[in-house]
Amino acid sequence: MIKITDLSKSFGDKKVLENLNCNIKTGSIYGLIGANGAGKSTLLRIIMGIFKEDSGTIELDEEIIKDKEELMQKLVFVPDDLFFFKNYTLKDTINFYANVYNEFESDRAIKFAETLKLPLEKKINNFSKGMKRQAALICAICTNADYMFFDETFDGIDPVVRNYLKKIIAEQMDKKETTIIMTSHNLRELEDICDNIGLLYKGGILFESEIDSLKTNMFKIQISLPREFSDKDFENFNVLSFKKSGSVATLILKGDKEKYEKELSEMNPIILDFLPLTLEEIFIYQMEVLGYEFNTVI
Repeated sequence: MIKITDLSKSFGDKKVLENLNCNIKTGSIYGLIGANGAGKSTLLRIIMGIFKEDSGTIELDEEIIKDKEELMQKLVFVPDDLFFFKNYTLKDTINFYANVYNEFESDRAIKFAETLKLPLEKKINNFSKGMKRQAALICAICTNADYMFFDETFDGIDPVVRNYLKKIIAEQMDKKETTIIMTSHNLRELEDICDNIGLLYKGGILFESEIDSLKTNMFKIQISLPREFSDKDFENFNVLSFKKSGSVATLILKGDKEKYEKELSEMNPIILDFLPLTLEEIFIYQMEVLGYEFNTVI
């Protein structure tokens, strides 16, 4: 488990993180989203010990992170701005990781590289942006570290390869109960892999939730009644949005779906359709409830 308590960090006069609190369960994939400059990379670098926090604590397995070699064996980080040693091939890089991480699986890394058609003997500096990201991710996964941190995880990677990498990341989590933090400014990249999601805004976690919970207690309906009606007919419902076009209204509701289905059916609707919401739509309406515009925070 990762427990972050009252974490703050400034660079000069600029506050990047301010009294940030967050708990991330063991064996989960936590999606951290936020606009560029929101502090996602800074948070991961503080966890890794690259940056020093101004105040607050970070605990892994109830142990506060210090400069402890045995603890750092449990962590691996793929930053947004990737770094590889000059003139290293992918095979050289795999050998380097094998010397740093006691549980690194070289054969597995080579197998992943072959599947992705990444040349082992070619210098990584000559790889494309997407190929570099793939190389970094497969090396990180094969460390078998307990905690993996991926910054802008799928940047520059095409959809087919992205789906393959999501599959092996999920398999790694199941294999070792690995705890993973993945950052992105794109909700769609994280929607189908993360268990939990948190929104970083102005130095703190503005909103977080389990994705399954978000998707099961919020839904869109289209309804038409055999009479004139308005939003006042739904005052007993937890309505996040009401829009009417002609005789059909579209509502975003939050709460117990079965209860709402029963109550709405009792209105004898001409049309009553329950429609799925994307994670992005859910966040748009959640932000409106909190008094924010989605485009200003992501």
